[in-house]
Amino acid sequence: MRYYIDPLGCAKNQVDAETMMAFLENAGWQSSSTIEEADFILINSCAFIESAKQESINAVLNYRKHFPSKKIVLAGCLAQRYSEELAGALPEADLLFGNTNLSALPSAVQSLIKKENNGPSFTSTFAGKRPLLSLPGCAYVKISEGCNNRCSFCAIPLIRGSLRSRQVEDIIDECRTLLGRGVKELCIIGQDISSYGLDRGEVALPRLLEEVSKLSGEFWVRLLYLHPDHIPLSILDTFIADSRFLPYFDIPFQHGSDKILRAMNRRGSASEYLALLDRIRSLLQNAVIRSTFLTGFPGETEKDFQLLLNFQEKASLDWAGAFIYSREEGTASYSIKPQIPKKTAAQRKACIEERQVSITEGLMERFVGQVVDVLVEEAVDREEGLYLGRLFCQAPEVDGAAVINSTKDLKPGTFVQGKVQARAAFDLEVHVN
Repeated sequence: MRYYIDPLGCAKNQVDAETMMAFLENAGWQSSSTIEEADFILINSCAFIESAKQESINAVLNYRKHFPSKKIVLAGCLAQRYSEELAGALPEADLLFGNTNLSALPSAVQSLIKKENNGPSFTSTFAGKRPLLSLPGCAYVKISEGCNNRCSFCAIPLIRGSLRSRQVEDIIDECRTLLGRGVKELCIIGQDISSYGLDRGEVALPRLLEEVSKLSGEFWVRLLYLHPDHIPLSILDTFIADSRFLPYFDIPFQHGSDKILRAMNRRGSASEYLALLDRIRSLLQNAVIRSTFLTGFPGETEKDFQLLLNFQEKASLDWAGAFIYSREEGTASYSIKPQIPKKTAAQRKACIEERQVSITEGLMERFVGQVVDVLVEEAVDREEGLYLGRLFCQAPEVDGAAVINSTKDLKPGTFVQGKVQARAAFDLEVHVN
């Protein structure tokens, strides 16, 4: 019994995909690298914005077109949020399976194969022994599910529900298991890890990081997706005390206009966000900051956009991405007017991205000449001594890469030390003796 998985969406979705794989393999299924050999195709879908929803639907349609005899399971966020609508509108999918009871997937698939599909059911689980879809050496550790922030543009609470935090002991057990498997980088993720523990009445992220710090071994810890309105700054004490905690902060500011921030249901202001950056950088002088900006939010005037550009310049972010507002039914911003023309929003997005190029390239220059640790991820050409990897300033999949030249045979999934010789666009060239 074999399956083929197509994992779409974000890192949180990746953990769900890995967990589904673990449940399937515990039930006797094996992952197939080719669709032809698989008994069914598993698509782990995304429903965050319109383009992501369309990508998931197109995946179903394309697989049905090219593999008409295969069973197709549409799992994940899209199936969770639109199960009733898709049941009638997407007959190309043989089974819709949401994301709140992943443990039920094997039995649901078994029923499908036997033509006794009883429909999806939902719960969640976490396991350090799941298969990993990341590049060698890296694993995502999801510490919470759902979100209570209720940003007016965001459909995540409609899909994932309210905040639910895992127990610290459970997370530490997973981290320990992953490190025992040779993982070198633990990426701590959630819809908003700043809020970890608030559903139990505790600001628990500092305590969690203190417990992670007690684990022995040579590894990195990277925090992703910190909501700027309530980052517990006491976590910086752990970064100062333990160099394994990478001074890399992914903080989605979204805008630089206070008017738009309020309409987004953000509590902070542009000046407060800049002060937050100053605070982090004053305590961690080698801090690296990533953020995202949203353009085309309803009511965003040209003045608002200029305020965003001013914020981008003052913030001097190492990495920044931009995305266009997507009008999602059920969100608070769905009925806000006026809507911004898509062409205008796209032009603003392109402007942000263009301005960010010189900012990022300039900031990456500071690493040239430094001796750094590098996580090796891929051997491109062993005979030529060419490898790819990442420095602490590069998160998996979203930032630039380290292009490694080495006189040694390097093993993916391990650390090496080298000297940064040059910058090539967003990438850094590293020589390892």
